[in-house]
Amino acid sequence: MKTGSIDIDFLGHTGFRVNLKNKSIVIDPYHVSDTVSKADIILITHSHSDHCSIKDIQKLSRKGTIVFCPVDCQSTIMKVKGVEIHIVENEDVLDFGDFKIECVPAYTSNKKHSIQEGWLGYLIKFGKDILYFAGDTDDIPEMRKLSGYGKKGNNFVIALPVAGGVVMDAFTATKVATMLKPTLAIPMSYGAGVYGTHDDAKRFVELCKQGGVNAQILDKI
Repeated sequence: MKTGSIDIDFLGHTGFRVNLKNKSIVIDPYHVSDTVSKADIILITHSHSDHCSIKDIQKLSRKGTIVFCPVDCQSTIMKVKGVEIHIVENEDVLDFGDFKIECVPAYTSNKKHSIQEGWLGYLIKFGKDILYFAGDTDDIPEMRKLSGYGKKGNNFVIALPVAGGVVMDAFTATKVATMLKPTLAIPMSYGAGVYGTHDDAKRFVELCKQGGVNAQILDKI
């Protein structure tokens, strides 16, 4: 779908593709379609196999594809030939000139995604287009730092997990979306047979609309 001056596509589960200018950025590909094109940049949020999927990274990479990931993903991704691996951590800023990628924390209150692991979400900034891919996370205090991006004039798009259990559920994700005041909120973490269902996504969209937040389910490409 077109949002602001960029295109964003849902790849399923927590996976997305962002096309801006002449760059294709993919986040957490998992069980992606064979029709999805090769990526220039791949962002991995953490080492769980439904986020750091060797099969999908291989499918979407080519010689020179850059993969950014937390340190515990490195040994897995090194099995993919031809990619350029960069280890990143919270607060790192990756400057590509026309756009920036910022690394932000992602963790939960249970042991599945401990803060000590150093796992991530990502902010992609392209002019007034600001995209937040939350990763596997709860409603965490660090999210309050992002609330200013919802100010008038920005196209602020957020993708939040809605499955519950090991991540936020639809109700908590709605609370976060209401606080962040995005241009558009997109549900993720559902429909891949891992956790979360399409009903969770629908519940999130309905609750957001009740609270005056623009939310939309994206069809998987």
